[in-house]
Amino acid sequence: MRIDIATVPGDPRRPNEDFVAVAGEVVVVLDGVTPPPDGVTGCVHDVPWFVARLGASAVERASTGPRSDLAECLAGAIETTAAAHRDTCDLAHPRTPQATVAMLRWDADLVEHLVLSDAAVLLDGPAVTPILDTTLTDVLARDDVRAAHGRVYRELIEGLRNVDGGFFTAAADPAVVARAITGSTPRSEVHGAAALTDGVTRWVEAFGAGDWSGLCEQLGKRGCSAVIDEIRRYEAADPDGVRYPRGKRHDDATAVYVDFDS
Repeated sequence: MRIDIATVPGDPRRPNEDFVAVAGEVVVVLDGVTPPPDGVTGCVHDVPWFVARLGASAVERASTGPRSDLAECLAGAIETTAAAHRDTCDLAHPRTPQATVAMLRWDADLVEHLVLSDAAVLLDGPAVTPILDTTLTDVLARDDVRAAHGRVYRELIEGLRNVDGGFFTAAADPAVVARAITGSTPRSEVHGAAALTDGVTRWVEAFGAGDWSGLCEQLGKRGCSAVIDEIRRYEAADPDGVRYPRGKRHDDATAVYVDFDS
């Protein structure tokens, strides 16, 4: 078995708001939601503080102790993280620190997955199966969202986060795990698997460099760092998002590829 990992901040002058960890047969990837320019979140902690604690707790719960399903592991991690700052922060604030989630766990029999919001899992078997939560994509495709710009756009998105009719992230309410995409696949049918933040899925979704099968192949053959380098070249060639419209010029990018056959 071979496991390849890469995580690169969108701006080297700013902390990376992604989180990645591999412990035994568990992978956890988080993409922290960047707060708006005014920085008002109701919380005294920053996004890296939040994803480090949420991610560490999720890894621990998924890799040790009695085996719980991944949704239960994530729910427990959300509750533990919330308890760590409930007394000092307003966790009901719509901008309280939060993250998208991709998780993998495997044993001799099964490969399990969990995806929440616009992180992604790719399962490489006879064909590549993308595990995607499309709720955010559906929101962004709405006419009122596409027509909005600047402050109006940010406020509109904030109003649709973690509410019915919108999209969901891991914040302070463990009940959100009911919105996650979960499942399992026989290990014999999976040759490899990837867990990705949207800074890497833009290879497909923003730049059209290939399809999900192509991305999975590139991750497996060239490696995660090479794919992120390619994404950075696309971003640099179109800094203002004219040819390739996207929310940020550069985004934190994290990828894990597990090759079960090596």
